[in-house]
Amino acid sequence: MAGKNPIANKIHELTDRDLTFMHVCGTHEAAIARHGIRSLLPKNLKIVMGPGCPVCITPQGEIDAALELAGKGCIIATYGDLLRVPGTNGSLESSGADVRIVQGVHKAVEIAKNTDKEVVFISVGFETTAPTVAAMLLTSPPDNFSILSCHRLVPPAMEWLLSQGEAALHGFLLPGHVLTITGLADYRKFPVPQVVAGFEPDDILLGLLMLVQQIREGAARVDNAYPRVVNEDGNPKALSVMNMVFEPCDIEWRGFPVIPESGLKLREEFSKWDAQKKFGIEIKPTKKHAGCICDKILRGIATPVECKLFNKTCSPRTPVGPCMVSHEGACKIWHHYRMH
Repeated sequence: MAGKNPIANKIHELTDRDLTFMHVCGTHEAAIARHGIRSLLPKNLKIVMGPGCPVCITPQGEIDAALELAGKGCIIATYGDLLRVPGTNGSLESSGADVRIVQGVHKAVEIAKNTDKEVVFISVGFETTAPTVAAMLLTSPPDNFSILSCHRLVPPAMEWLLSQGEAALHGFLLPGHVLTITGLADYRKFPVPQVVAGFEPDDILLGLLMLVQQIREGAARVDNAYPRVVNEDGNPKALSVMNMVFEPCDIEWRGFPVIPESGLKLREEFSKWDAQKKFGIEIKPTKKHAGCICDKILRGIATPVECKLFNKTCSPRTPVGPCMVSHEGACKIWHHYRMH
């Protein structure tokens, strides 16, 4: 049973049917695993993982593009999580190229200012990170700097998931950090219960309770369980900067087909910093590893322990799929916390 946690006790009291809620955030999955939140919930309430890990949903073709840029002699600047994601022929870590871990785009620009070589920043992330990249490009960084834009937008992926219906979802736990930027408006179009949640254990439990309450009411709205950070309008300045530099584009997600207007590409006036155009790089579709089920995990229809490779062929030291690489990847999280 839920024990002494009053929020968990209330969830038990109100959950009167089988329910499946999806979160779209690797940080939520890490917090749920770390604090054993699933053990506090009734057996008929299930939380599944969605495409909330930006490294995990970066398709192999974009990793191959980064490797091609490295092969052209570019200095590759990237977040540490991307280093070991497998491409068709190895990873950035095993490439032998000049690959440098940076904490953000500003560090990549610093590298470019101190070298004559071309520097490419592999720019991943959702609406949370895209504004910082846009703001940097508005400062006119050096000519030897460019980005490979691998950004994604959350609402189009949610729309695709709902249209498919394969995960039989009853609602979404929305990522607090993304909605800090975007606000709530883009999510009101979805005809399912949704709650914005923070990242402390009680934040997540409160979000789940509010989802259950919506189900009991027969409601489908966006509730905010994280008002200390998220407001209705988000961060209009950050959104304005992002939209000034980027525009939506159709793009493939790992585990998903091409989702219309779910990616961000640089607008024409910023194309001098577009590594894909600058170096004539083509991002090609690739086949997935036959045994890896990262695609199903990212769509909420499987868990890491259902994969035959989990903790065998595939481990953090020898990852087969990206979900075992990133600290926001479900497989690495389940491995770290010894989930069964």
